[in-house]
Amino acid sequence: MENETETNASDGNATGDATEISGSTDGAEPVTFGWRGVRAGLLTCVPIAFGVAGYGVAFGVLANQVGLSVAEAALMSALVVAGASQIVAVELWADPIPIAAIVVTTFAINLRYSLMGAALQPWFKRLSASKAYGSLFFMADENWALTMRDFRAGNRRGAFLLGSGIAIWTFWVASTVVGALAGETIGDPAEYGVDFVLAAVFLALAAELWEGRSSLAPWMASLGTAVIAAEALPGRWYILLGGLAAAVVEVIRHDR
Repeated sequence: MENETETNASDGNATGDATEISGSTDGAEPVTFGWRGVRAGLLTCVPIAFGVAGYGVAFGVLANQVGLSVAEAALMSALVVAGASQIVAVELWADPIPIAAIVVTTFAINLRYSLMGAALQPWFKRLSASKAYGSLFFMADENWALTMRDFRAGNRRGAFLLGSGIAIWTFWVASTVVGALAGETIGDPAEYGVDFVLAAVFLALAAELWEGRSSLAPWMASLGTAVIAAEALPGRWYILLGGLAAAVVEVIRHDR
């Protein structure tokens, strides 16, 4: 695995990699941002993006059913880049459009991204605002997990999230177009087992992020809270509440 922290000016000029090395004053290793990080993220995430494409097709089919044109469905996928909230939005679609219900529901679903972004803060705070926020636009659940794994493995490739996000964005938009064009002829992609692909991916990533018995408390707190919230509350609030429960346990554990 290449280590970008060892790049120097001559390497950058020779390879055309406009790598930024952001230093720090707290003794932490610098974070790089360049083509090699983009490439690593892109190649790592392509297999997972195939699974994401199954949901893109499903969204395209649903968008077609509620009357969205191919261009409208593709534009929504390109700008929102959030599968669960997009699917919920089109499922709530009606005439007249229930704007308030769609906004509140999608806001609840996407609140988890605030927690995911906060988890990246120790590394992204060393990047410029344009690089950090530009990368966060492409953040999804799958490439966030891959990026966290990459950072925890000791790499400091700040552009990994961007590269992996580009892979997901490309497959997501393209598969939306396929679904919107095919309409109802494709059927439910879950019939082909596509829905299990992402579940398998997250199980594999979770196994690699497991840090032993120290991980048990926050994971169990998150699981218990999510299960209770799923039964007691409507919508997708269990996602956010489960993440908050794990965060609270971690804060308490580290403050002791």
